[in-house]
Amino acid sequence: MSRYRMYPTAAQQTALLEQCRYARYVWNLALEQWSMWTRDNAAAPGFAAQCRQLTEARAEFDWLRAGSQTVQQQALRDFDQAVKNFYAGTHRRPTWRRAGLHEGFRIVGPQAGRVVKLNRNRGWVRVPKVGWVRFRLSRTVPDAKSYRITRDRAGRWHLAFAVIPPPIPASGTGEVVGVDRGIAVSAALSTGELLSCPGLSDREQERLKHLRRRLARCRRGSNRRRRVQAAIAKLHARSGDRRKDWVEKTSTALARRFDVIRVEDLRITQMTGRPKPKPDPERPGVYLPNRRRAKAGLNRGILANGWGLLVRRLEHKAAGRVEKVNPAFTSQTCSVCGHRAWGNRESQAVFRCVACGHLANADVNAAANIAAGRAVSARRETPVRVSPKREPQHATSA
Repeated sequence: MSRYRMYPTAAQQTALLEQCRYARYVWNLALEQWSMWTRDNAAAPGFAAQCRQLTEARAEFDWLRAGSQTVQQQALRDFDQAVKNFYAGTHRRPTWRRAGLHEGFRIVGPQAGRVVKLNRNRGWVRVPKVGWVRFRLSRTVPDAKSYRITRDRAGRWHLAFAVIPPPIPASGTGEVVGVDRGIAVSAALSTGELLSCPGLSDREQERLKHLRRRLARCRRGSNRRRRVQAAIAKLHARSGDRRKDWVEKTSTALARRFDVIRVEDLRITQMTGRPKPKPDPERPGVYLPNRRRAKAGLNRGILANGWGLLVRRLEHKAAGRVEKVNPAFTSQTCSVCGHRAWGNRESQAVFRCVACGHLANADVNAAANIAAGRAVSARRETPVRVSPKREPQHATSA
């Protein structure tokens, strides 16, 4: 999907937010109809029936007729597709759309006459009920049948054309690379390269901490609270932009350099879940410490390094060339002799095999095991605890 930055005027921003409100209202109304269905009631109306209901409602209510019919119908079509994806098992259940969080709508129709190129840097796009809105031509505009206009939490408007770019062809060298994802090092390659995802600088993190303290002192509903929230959202948007840019560049480079890319098969949704409370068996109603704060910090580190986004973009750009390997014991197995023991991992960054003495970066060693596919065979072995201070026992060799 090709996305461009939009620069609407103040009046156009008000009109765009009004169209977002209409699209959000129609979506929530369709969701309410769908959620009221039970086994005892008749089936919820489909897309065609809801379009007829929308036509009747527009004829009766002037405030609804003031909005664009195209925007409202596409909101119904998007909801119908979301329901189909949910029943197919590929997406989550459709949820309610909230103001300030889900701001956007989609326009479907021929692109001819809707997009005009002014010069090499600027262009205009025609939006129903809004007019011609300026956007930045950061790349060539693709030939798409629809486009979506969205507004993020930082108040920035974007224009995205629905196109599927072709996958990147393989280099043909037959090289295989393993990618180990981590917290201190975002991605370690089996070639020895260590890649780090850029985030907020130290100065920006201090400002974020200061803004959060100011937010805690602000009165709810005040203008000052809204300004502080906008400043915090701007910092988070900056961090997200840097992460997405790093993922795009890294995934493109890996897809061009290597024929086969092997990554760990991680369940990130389960890994970033909250820890379960631990009731105290001796005192009813009292809970034991469950390291909730430490788990929250780990979750932030996982999400800040873009683990899931990196694999998804690799699957898009290197279609059919991404293999997922079981991550069991990849960090405890020596990539040279295959010996596996807990004592091999001296620290977070140092790997020293107690059998052959191989010394390497722990993340690079794990990436080499992923590239060799050793995690698949490691599941049939039983790891033996070996102290790094003692001499290795040869009975535990792989």
